[in-house]
Amino acid sequence: MMMGLSNEALAFVIFCLGMLVLMGMGMPMAFALVLTGAAMAWSLDFWDTQLLAQNLVAGVDSFPLLAVPFFILAGELMNAGGISRRIITMAQAWVGHIRGGLGFVAIGAAVLMASMSGSALADTAALATILLPMMRAHGYPMHTSAGLIASGGIIAPIIPPSMPFVIYGVTTNTSISALFLSGIVPGLIMGLGLIVAWKLQLRKIDLPAGIALPMKERLSATVKAFWAVLMPFIIIGGMKSGLFTPTEAAVVAAFYALVIAFFIHRELSLTELHGVLVRAAKTTAVVMFLCAGAQVASYMITLADLPGTLTGWLGTLIESPRLLMAVMMVTLVLIGTALDLTPTILIFAPVMLPIAVKAGIDPVYFGLMFVLNGAIGLITPPVGTVLNVVAGVGRMPMHEVIKGVNPFLLTYTLILILFTLFPQIVIAPVAWMR
Repeated sequence: MMMGLSNEALAFVIFCLGMLVLMGMGMPMAFALVLTGAAMAWSLDFWDTQLLAQNLVAGVDSFPLLAVPFFILAGELMNAGGISRRIITMAQAWVGHIRGGLGFVAIGAAVLMASMSGSALADTAALATILLPMMRAHGYPMHTSAGLIASGGIIAPIIPPSMPFVIYGVTTNTSISALFLSGIVPGLIMGLGLIVAWKLQLRKIDLPAGIALPMKERLSATVKAFWAVLMPFIIIGGMKSGLFTPTEAAVVAAFYALVIAFFIHRELSLTELHGVLVRAAKTTAVVMFLCAGAQVASYMITLADLPGTLTGWLGTLIESPRLLMAVMMVTLVLIGTALDLTPTILIFAPVMLPIAVKAGIDPVYFGLMFVLNGAIGLITPPVGTVLNVVAGVGRMPMHEVIKGVNPFLLTYTLILILFTLFPQIVIAPVAWMR
């Protein structure tokens, strides 16, 4: 007992203040999680270095987490092997001639690529690298174009296969297959929302219509993209039929992308493969170390019964699931402005899910909403990781990208409210597809 606080309350204070102080000092998130977990262990009179080490190992000793490095590798192979470029070329062949057509190309390509890699950063980088120069050359306003590409990139964490869903499922012991199924309809709705928002933006932009390509060229572009388009059907179809698990689906995706890049497109050499493997390994190391550090904090959160403490503080709010959901979503939006998606899942999902379940909220629905909030955080200042990617690739000032993303951020906020008010939009398709 210290300062009149119980050990559990003191652990909660240490958790909140510790993370704020350490992150404010610029400490890497993984180290901040380990040190915060260690401080909580001390406050709970549960200090044991061996236990801390065991939790670090347990954080990455998980078969489902094997999906993470393979999905990361699949995304890198897609970009290096010409898969992403062929998808964009196909979309441009069919809708590029429409007024503002490159915007529709960006949206269509974002949805297709989301069904392959599951990484917002990888998809956004590929889209921005190819489309931003084309948009600049055709007189598109760069701030709006950059905002649209950034907004399309965050569909990747929602449509399966989704790396954040894998991390969320492992962290909270929720069915990853069910989470994957829950993202299909919301991801398509996000794409439709962007189409509507882009059409509204076109009212203020003077862009000429292009020249439609002959049907022969359209079909040629589609044939060239055939192997790329086939990829999501193999992955999702295999999981739905029970042919392989989500973890095995990641391996299939990486192997498929490797075969396409090497033997069909022939755009990847052994020398370039080394660079792809190094980039994938570096990204994997960052994510896995985060998972290891989060396990230390998560174990102490469970030991201190922080979900139970918060449930007691929320009181009668537990009796109103929709109101509780709204409060949690607002909280996550605020958190998302300061944290990246993976740390948000690792830190707050184990705390919030037990409260949601006690209030009668479906855990799969809550998982979808949690990841969706975190994904929106990727295009919300001041952190806005995806915004930084677009600004870097497009060599644009950050404030211009933020200005351009605002209309699409509003669209996603309306979609989030829609899902909060009508959870059956998410729950019903999952029940039907099961």
